[in-house]
Amino acid sequence: MANQEYAISAKHFNTEEILKKLDNLVNIPMRPLKKNAMQEYLNYYEKKCVKSKELNEKAKKLIPGGVQHNLAFNYPFPLCIEKTKDAYLWDVDGNRYIDFLQAGGPTLLGNNYAPLREKVFEVVTECGPVTGLFHEYEYKLAEIINQYMPAVEMFRSLGTGTESNMVAIRLARTFTGNKKIIKVGGAYHGWSDQLLFGLHVPGTGSMEAVGIPRGCLKDTQEFHPNDIEALEKLLKKNKEKGGTACVLLEPVGPESGTRPIYKDFNKQVRELCTQYDSLLVFDEVVTGFRLGMGGGQGYFKIIPDITTFGKIVAGGYPMAGGIGGRADIIKYLAAGVETGKKRAYCGGTLSANPLSCAAGYWAIRYIAETKAYLQAGKMGDLLTKGLSSLIEQYKLPYVAYNQASLVHLESSGAMLVDITQPGALKQAFERKQMMEEMGAAYTANGMITIGGSRIYTNMMDTKEIIETALEGFDSIFQNVRKR
Repeated sequence: MANQEYAISAKHFNTEEILKKLDNLVNIPMRPLKKNAMQEYLNYYEKKCVKSKELNEKAKKLIPGGVQHNLAFNYPFPLCIEKTKDAYLWDVDGNRYIDFLQAGGPTLLGNNYAPLREKVFEVVTECGPVTGLFHEYEYKLAEIINQYMPAVEMFRSLGTGTESNMVAIRLARTFTGNKKIIKVGGAYHGWSDQLLFGLHVPGTGSMEAVGIPRGCLKDTQEFHPNDIEALEKLLKKNKEKGGTACVLLEPVGPESGTRPIYKDFNKQVRELCTQYDSLLVFDEVVTGFRLGMGGGQGYFKIIPDITTFGKIVAGGYPMAGGIGGRADIIKYLAAGVETGKKRAYCGGTLSANPLSCAAGYWAIRYIAETKAYLQAGKMGDLLTKGLSSLIEQYKLPYVAYNQASLVHLESSGAMLVDITQPGALKQAFERKQMMEEMGAAYTANGMITIGGSRIYTNMMDTKEIIETALEGFDSIFQNVRKR
């Protein structure tokens, strides 16, 4: 295995302390923005984002909600982005923003990274985007992933992270012969029927599984983050009726660490999976190559049986997904149609197309050569330190913490509500509204975040950019309502 460095440090990450702060946040009254200040931020959209609003209104007539991607559905209305470069985005009205969204994670090298773009152009010029036949970059992508994540002994490209986790379940059931799958409550593993369960908030079960027959979810189970005893109870109960096919985890905790885990949690899950003959699936859709070249499994020193990928394995280009793991398991995904041979069927016309495989190979190679994860991680540390200082200065109950370039700024705790408490759903919706309003305020101050609660840094972020961002957060925090 190649020499590994990781941008995430346990020295400044106290899970117990963070969880206490998060618990406090959702058990006290909210501290939203003053009404007059919020109105000023909304006025920014009306005055400065006229073209975006017009385009969104037109799009609503042909596109549900006016946008295609869930990340783009922002309050008070989505912005239409026209240009990107390095650490910035520009909307159709010419407004510039610091890009803390990062397309949900894949653009670690920065937006429209020129060396990567040129490599993609070469493939498109020589081969075109797709042939339906084998291309050398398919092998090169699998090889470089294996180089940095040895547990990925074999790899198959897919279209999205959703597909990757969907196939992981099918593969685990094929290999083990068992049906039950267990996920951490609140984790997001895509929008497939069987994983639209326990979404965003632990304990919600099938609440968001609208349009999905109950039969699709009868073998999906969830347990609360960090509750290792609850997981063992499920595994033990399932064992009495056959067993568990797999346990799915995000290495840093559900929703990319929105509910952070204890450092030994993954190790304990690994041990239980081995004890109860269940496969361990690491969802590295966000953490892969962002924490370091070894991803979450390298940092936590865990060997999962199956690893799922998205986003980064196409470097921000389309058709970003894939699955890898132990060769004796992944072999059941062999392409082609052969009768009488045990297999977990999967496919995709555009999966493993030359353009996406080349983009993924060169993105991973450039990340390794530039150590993009270290620069992004340093900027994540710097931003978190500054945010924590501002929170203390203004005596706010907000919580800022990070795992390298994955920065969390919880102001309302919308996804941290205890769903078992009376009135929890009403409170969750109210806190979600506050989170969206904070996101709108950040955007009006030149920063686009993920839903107003999560921030991704990238290699092109600098000390000056982070300082500018902190000035924006400072002006916003001054407008928070008093107790």
